[in-house]
Amino acid sequence: MFNNNDISLKIKNIFDNNKLDDLKRFLKKRKCLNTTNSFLVYLFHIVQSVGILLTSYATGNNNTNLIWVGVSLNFLATLIHVFEQTNNSFLKKLMIDIKSIKDNNYIDEGELVETENNKNITTNSNNPLTQSMLENKSSEIILNNIEV
Repeated sequence: MFNNNDISLKIKNIFDNNKLDDLKRFLKKRKCLNTTNSFLVYLFHIVQSVGILLTSYATGNNNTNLIWVGVSLNFLATLIHVFEQTNNSFLKKLMIDIKSIKDNNYIDEGELVETENNKNITTNSNNPLTQSMLENKSSEIILNNIEV
């Protein structure tokens, strides 16, 4: 029916399409992460500056409540900085994958879970796990309907 050349060509096309889809997805994610990081950098500096100024002002006026507000703002700035650094690590991983696609030695071994791919999962009644879940659910329904 199919000869080996046809099969090899179809397999190559599937892998090429997968690489192209991954490349598009990686570029889109990098753009989103870069935009988010730009916002986080500015937000970090603003929150940190306000926290330092507020803490300094409150210390000069012996206002302990305001000191804690300033310390809390500095803590918030630290959290923002952590998110920025986490995004930077994702950006580096994505860039490595993009470069490997460009160099034609890309292997899809991503560690990130893609939530957009999980939306397309359908229930297959031929799947043994799905059958087991359905059987357990039907047993549960039967047991719930039995009068004691």
